[in-house]
Amino acid sequence: MGYGKEHYLGLFRVTEDQLARLVKEGLDGGGSYCDLFFEYSTYSELLLRDGIVSSGGFHIDYGVGIRVLKGERTGYAYSESTDRKSMHEAVVAASKIAASSATSKPEWFTKTPCLREPGRGQYATEWSWRDSDAKVFVPVMESLQKRISEKDPRAAKIIVSLSGQASDILMYNSFGELTFDTRPMGTLAATVVFIKDGRIEYKTVSRSFRTGTGMLTDSLVEEISDEAVSGIDDRFAAKRPKGGKMPVVMGAGASGILLHEAMGHAFEADFNRKGQSVFSGKIGSKVCDESISIVDDGTIPGNRGSIVYDDEGIPAQKTYMVKEGILTSYLHDRISASFYGVAPTGNGRRESFRYAPIPRMRATYMESGKAGKEDIIASVKKGIYVDQFSNGQVQIGEGDFTFFVKSGYLIENGRLTAPVKDINIIGNGPQALADIVAVGNDLKIDPGAWTCGKGQSCPVSCGIPTVLVSNLTVGGV
Repeated sequence: MGYGKEHYLGLFRVTEDQLARLVKEGLDGGGSYCDLFFEYSTYSELLLRDGIVSSGGFHIDYGVGIRVLKGERTGYAYSESTDRKSMHEAVVAASKIAASSATSKPEWFTKTPCLREPGRGQYATEWSWRDSDAKVFVPVMESLQKRISEKDPRAAKIIVSLSGQASDILMYNSFGELTFDTRPMGTLAATVVFIKDGRIEYKTVSRSFRTGTGMLTDSLVEEISDEAVSGIDDRFAAKRPKGGKMPVVMGAGASGILLHEAMGHAFEADFNRKGQSVFSGKIGSKVCDESISIVDDGTIPGNRGSIVYDDEGIPAQKTYMVKEGILTSYLHDRISASFYGVAPTGNGRRESFRYAPIPRMRATYMESGKAGKEDIIASVKKGIYVDQFSNGQVQIGEGDFTFFVKSGYLIENGRLTAPVKDINIIGNGPQALADIVAVGNDLKIDPGAWTCGKGQSCPVSCGIPTVLVSNLTVGGV
């Protein structure tokens, strides 16, 4: 859904002349750059528990965040009002914080050119979440609960949640750039408790898209209900295997969370600029096999991580972090791009107007290779196949990671055999990347409701084809 700039200026009750005067005030204290981030977001939520709508809500977030940069120092303040007095107080506060640095730093922040013009195909908003009565969503949620119950009588408790969001964004900076956007987001999820012979298994399935209410179709209900009951027999039968070092085949799709956490964060430019990442200073270096290319993409239509502009007004783009085994780019916001003397990649993101932007991922995935999934599995004499992770921990500086495996299988003589659970996968990100010896031709970007935390939350997505890592530590019995 696209609007002209007058819609956004009117919504926030400002004029372009006022915006220009405001950023000038931000620079009066000696700052090298000032930007404004206006946001009007509406959120609606419904929860269906045991066939009854047990809770629901609608709330509004409105305000402006003001950032002033002076050398290495960032001043940030926000106001929940956009009246002249409140914004003046916020910009003065941000300017004073930026000017309070005890040491003098070089003024290296400069305007860097964008790599592309903004696209407009990232969102599909035939029907806005704001314009729809919540009661029309209840039959969809009831249908999802019913389909899960019909497909597996062991589903003892089913909780269905639905959330819809629309955010109007207006951005302006001291370079005179004015950008604006309306971002939708819808999420439908089901959490199911299965009981068999006194034993309990849990499973949560979600779908989240940058779209309006048109996402709520019968086919989506069928897709979520199918996934919710899939593999439950194996989960009840699964056991903890013997641990040790072994080959690990990571299934296509949700296994991409390991790529996001163990490698993606280490490619974010703020960690590298400060020397905190294991990949600091390695642009142009070979980091893995030439069959591997790793991408962070903000342009995929409907994807949860997609954006027309990032939260600094930079058009989204597709960025190759690793191209044919070579580390080619970090993920940049304006600050890191200026520091490195490169174009920003559209990765400056923030949770809301209350937060300053920092380099964050969007949709992070590894491109498909040439190997078939079955051929990859057949090449492993003894190992493990995993396809669902949770509760990961990563040390950015060293690259060490630990992930808990929710579901997987033993691989014995090239075949998937006994289901396994309650194991950890332990390794080192750069080493695991170097140890990938086969990349499947079956890339899948997972459509779930992934949220990345880095001091502030941000919607993202991840994906990966089937890959074989030759040597990881599996924590078992």
